Amino acid sequence: MMTTKIVKTIALSLLLGAMSMPVAPAIAAESQTVSKDEMMKIKNPLIPITKDVTLKNGLRVIVCEDHSAPVASMCIIYDVGSRDEVKGKSGFAHLFEHMMFEGSANAPKGAFFKYVQAAGGNLNASTHNDFTDYYEVLPSNQIEIAMWLESDRMKSLAVTEKNFENQLQAVKEEKRLRIDNKPYVPAELKLEETIFDNWNNAHPVIGYFEDLESTNVATVKEFFDTYYMPANAVLVVAGDVDSNNIEALAKKYFETITSKQAKAIKRPDLREPVQSKAKYLEVKDRLAKLPAFWMAWKAPKRRDKDSLVLNIIQNMLTTGTSSRLYQRMIKDDQVALSVDGSYEERRGPSQINFFVLYKANQNKENVRKILLEEINKLKTGLVSEVELQKAKNLILSMYFSSNSHYSLQKSLGRAETVAQYASFYGDPGLFDKDLATYLSITPDDVKRVANSIFNENGITIVDVTPDASGQEGEAQ
Repeated sequence: MMTTKIVKTIALSLLLGAMSMPVAPAIAAESQTVSKDEMMKIKNPLIPITKDVTLKNGLRVIVCEDHSAPVASMCIIYDVGSRDEVKGKSGFAHLFEHMMFEGSANAPKGAFFKYVQAAGGNLNASTHNDFTDYYEVLPSNQIEIAMWLESDRMKSLAVTEKNFENQLQAVKEEKRLRIDNKPYVPAELKLEETIFDNWNNAHPVIGYFEDLESTNVATVKEFFDTYYMPANAVLVVAGDVDSNNIEALAKKYFETITSKQAKAIKRPDLREPVQSKAKYLEVKDRLAKLPAFWMAWKAPKRRDKDSLVLNIIQNMLTTGTSSRLYQRMIKDDQVALSVDGSYEERRGPSQINFFVLYKANQNKENVRKILLEEINKLKTGLVSEVELQKAKNLILSMYFSSNSHYSLQKSLGRAETVAQYASFYGDPGLFDKDLATYLSITPDDVKRVANSIFNENGITIVDVTPDASGQEGEAQ
C-alpha cells in the first residue's frame, strides 16, 4: 500500500506539526531524554473541521479550513460501488464514473474539463468496490465552479441512448487497454473471482460486458436515480475557504435537488463463508513472458483492528528493498524478480495477497515454500521493535510525506480522508483514532493476526503460466 519510507525522526517531526531549527548540542542532548510516549503525542484532530451541516435534502457538507496556501479541494463521495450491483447488471457503478462527464443541463459534454482546467484546476474520479468518488482541485477563489458543476450533473445528468452507447464503447476500450492487453492483469481479476464466494464481492469493478450490452437506457437511468442523490452523498471542501461561504454555496447549488431517503436503498448481503480448504486456479497468459503466482487469504474489513495490523504486516513483508520477502526471495535466494503485496481493504470482506514474478528456471512449489516460510516466521516469533517502527513509519509517510497522494499536507488529501470517514462511518474523527491505533500496535498483535489470517485451509493460489493459447483452467 505504501511505497516510500522516512526515518523515525522525520516522522515524529511531522506528527508534532512543526519544523525545528538546528539546536545546540546541549539542547539536543536534553531532547533525547524525552520519553517515547511524549514524543508520540499527535495533534488532535489532525484535520480540524470548521463546518459540518446536513442540507434539507440529506446532503452532508463538511468544510476543513486551512489558509496556508491559496488552494482548495472538493471531494464528493457517492455510497455506491460494484458491490451494490446485482447479477446480470454488473459494471453500472463504473459506467457512471464515465457517464458523469457526458454533460448535464447547463454544462454540455466537455464543459466539465473545460471550466475546471481553464480556472487552473485539475480533476479526477474513481470507482471502487464500495464507493465512487469525484474531486476537483482549484485556486481557492475558483471553488464555486466545482460546486456548480457537481450540482448540475447530480441534478440533471444527460442519461441518453447516445451517451450510454458512447461510454459503453469507452469502457470497452478501457478494458482492452488496462486489462485485456496487459500481462498478468486478467489473472488478477480471476484472483478476486476465486477467493470470494459471494458474487457481490467477487465480480470485477469494470463488470461483464454481456451485462452492459444487454441492458437499456431506462435501466441505466434507474441506477442513477437510486444512488446519485444528495442523501447518498457526502461533500467535503478543504483548503483556503470560508466555511460560512461554502455552506451558502452548497445551499445555493445543491439544496434544490430533490432526494429520496438513502435508508431506503437496499444494500447487499456481503457475508462470506469461512474457507474450509485451499483454492487453486491456473491462468495461461498469452502476454506473460515469465511465470508468476498470487497467494492470497480472505481478510477483515476496513477499520477492524486486525485490518490495521495487516497493513503493518504487508509493509514488513513486501514494502521496500529492506522488506523480508525482498531480502529473502530476491537478494538472498534469488528465486524471484519481483515480490509485491497488497491488502485490498474494503468496508466488507477483504483480501491480502502476494504477487511473485519468479525466474523461469525455478520450481514454483519451492518458490511458494520460501514465501510461506517467511510468513510463518511472523507466526512463531516476535518482530523487533525496530522493524515494527519502520513499518509504522511507512503508514506515517503515506499521510505526512508531501509526495504521497494521501498527504495531509495537501488539501486534496484532507478532503478525501474526511469524505471517506464521514461517508463510510459517519465520523471523520475516527481517522485520528485509527492513526493512534497504528502507533499502538505491538509485536504480540503482529503474531496474533498472522496466526489468525495465514492458515493453510484459507489460502488461494492463482498461477500464471506463459502460454500463447491464453486458456483458463478450472478453479480447484
